[in-house]
This record gives sequence, structure tokens and C-alpha cells, in this order.
Amino acid sequence: MELLNIKNLDLAGKKVFIRCDFNVPMDEFGNISDDRRIRSAIATINYCLDQDCAVILASHLGRPDGEVVEKYSLIPVARRIHHLLKRDVIMAEDVVGEDAMSKAASLQSGEVLLIENLRYEKGETKNNPELSKKLASMAEFYINDAFGVSHRAHASVEGITHFFDNKHKAAGFLLQKEIEFLGKIIQNPVRPFAAIVGGSKVSGKLEALINLLPKVDKVLIGGGMAFTFLKKLGYNIGASLVEDDLLDEAGRIMDEAKKLGVKFYLPVDVVAAEKFSEDAISKIASSQEIPNGWMGLDIGPATVRLYREVLGDAQTILWNGPMGVYEMDKYARGSNSIAHFIADSYATTVVGGGDTADLVQRVGLDDEMSFISTGGGASLELLEGKILPGVASLMSKKD
Repeated sequence: MELLNIKNLDLAGKKVFIRCDFNVPMDEFGNISDDRRIRSAIATINYCLDQDCAVILASHLGRPDGEVVEKYSLIPVARRIHHLLKRDVIMAEDVVGEDAMSKAASLQSGEVLLIENLRYEKGETKNNPELSKKLASMAEFYINDAFGVSHRAHASVEGITHFFDNKHKAAGFLLQKEIEFLGKIIQNPVRPFAAIVGGSKVSGKLEALINLLPKVDKVLIGGGMAFTFLKKLGYNIGASLVEDDLLDEAGRIMDEAKKLGVKFYLPVDVVAAEKFSEDAISKIASSQEIPNGWMGLDIGPATVRLYREVLGDAQTILWNGPMGVYEMDKYARGSNSIAHFIADSYATTVVGGGDTADLVQRVGLDDEMSFISTGGGASLELLEGKILPGVASLMSKKD
């Protein structure tokens, strides 16, 4: 998959619209608690500024559902960009209203404009062509550097690309890096290749699991999704999270793994609790003997030892989804132990965005991983073998 390259565009002195992913977490006081996504976009922004461009930045934040919601304003993001770029950032009061359009029209070379939250406009998530056209009219070039939303056919991601020819649009450095790295891992991994798949539900990872099976040597399952597989095997899983409508699908995945010769590992023990709470009474239980009414909230110490042994010879490790309810310290030990082991390994280690990236950062291991994707859903869809809507129109013609 070869993308249109930003370095092949004649950007000198032009106006450039960059779709970024500034959907960053904030605390209760509106302070950005993790600016990794903003920092990841700086290389593309600086490249355009070095070409003496006028730069218009656009992103969404949260889910305001087409309404102007103050807590989802990008003003804190503008402050952080100002801090990182060491230059003024002009903030528009709207998306395609009078203020944004006039500020975009008068923007000079070397200046940076951030328009307000794209999802303040109802047409953004509906891929409204009128909104796409208005956004496109702000600039002469379009750059997509928002991998995290490239699986969405939204106005600023997919619709806008139809208003630029191949000489006036391209992928930014971050998007290029994500697509190339994840694509290389899937197409040509150094073996043994192990995939660790966790998270709460099988349904969210189903297609990715099916697509991964022919490509990997080992699959290690954790998180709430493990209990659907364990129940299919006839184990007593108590009150643990389970998707009964996917039991047959879980069985099919395990049968397919066996047929392909892929080693498929499930937790052998769990940390079980009486209720979903930090202060609940908890204990370690065998995966086959979770007491009635109790729920598994983390992998247990025997599973951690097993998974470490299984990963010992892996040369490529892909991790998507935590091993338990890592947000609660009491049930984070399994995920944390796996994170430390992966960080210390000599394998190429890829963390598949979302909760897993947050978990790795919490334990201070983000710099120890080979690659951390900025997109949870986008990286999953790429693993599923799908062509992302935001990427399809940025492919060079020979693709």
C-alpha cells in the first residue's frame, strides 16, 4: 500500500489544511492528561511551516454530537500546540462559520490556525458533502495525519479528499508511519509472531482475530473476552462477562487455530471478585472453578507465568487490549506484569492503540515499546485487512 507522500507536494508558500487527531484525554479541570497524539502531529506541522505554509489545523474532541459543548472545545489543545511549536496559534470560534472562514482567508505564511471541534457540526460524522466543500475551500492542499479516525468516513477525513486532486493531497508523516509499520508487521513479521488480544468483548475483536490467525504463530487471550472462549469449553465462569451469542463463533476461532497449527492460549487462572468494585473481596481462582456469582477481573499469577513462558521466544509481539480491568489498581497486576515483560523482551513490540497504549503509558513503558499506534479502532480495522476510508483516497494510482 503506497500512499501519496507529503514530500512530493509543492507546498512552498501555500495554505495547507491538516486533519489531525487531537482527541486527547482531559482531567476534571480541563487539563490535558496525555498529549501523545498532539506531539505525534508536530513533525508534519513543522514540515509545512518550514515550507513557509499557512497551516490550518482541524480535529474533533469527544462526542458533542453536533452541538456546541464547552467542555469539548479545542482551546486547551491550542494552548498545548502553542507550547510545543513555540509560536502563536490563532483559535477560531467555530468550524465553518464566519469567524473560521474569515481567519482562514486572511491567514499568512508561517501562521497557524486551529478551527473549533469538527464534531460541533452535525455534518462531520454524516460525511456531509457541503461541509466537506466548505472545509476544502479553506486551503489549497489537504494533509491527513489523523490515523486514529481514518477508519471513519467523515467529512474532514473522507469527504474532503474529493475536492483535491492527487497533486494537492497526501498522508502526513504520522499516518504514513502507522500504515507502513502495521502493514509490515502483518505482511512480513519476524517469527515467531505472537498476538496478545484482550479487552472486554469478543465482538470488538472478532474480525481482527479471524484475520490474524493465518498470519501469527501464537494467540494469547486475556481480558473479559476470554470468558466467552472459556464458557464455550464448558468451564464454570461464574458471573464473568460473557457474550452468549458469540459462543459458536468463539468455538469456530479455536477450531480454525487448531487447523492452522496456531497455538491458542487462554487464562488458566483469574483474579475473581464478588462484584465489579475496587473494594470488593477478591481471590485467585482456577479458570475452571470461578465461584457462582463471582466475576473474573484480571488474569491470575499462573497465567502471567504461562504467558511469559509462551512469549519467551517471540520475535514479533502485537498487543491489542488489556488483560483485565487495568483502570482499578487491584485488577491491573496482570496487565502490568505482561507490559513489563514485553518491554524487556528483544522482540519487535507493537501496541495497538486505545486502552493498551494508555496502560503502557501508566506504567511508564511507552518509550520501551518499538511502536505504539495512536489509533485503537483504526489499527484494529487495519489488522482485519480492511482498507480505511480516510486512506483509500490517498493511495497512489498504481495501487
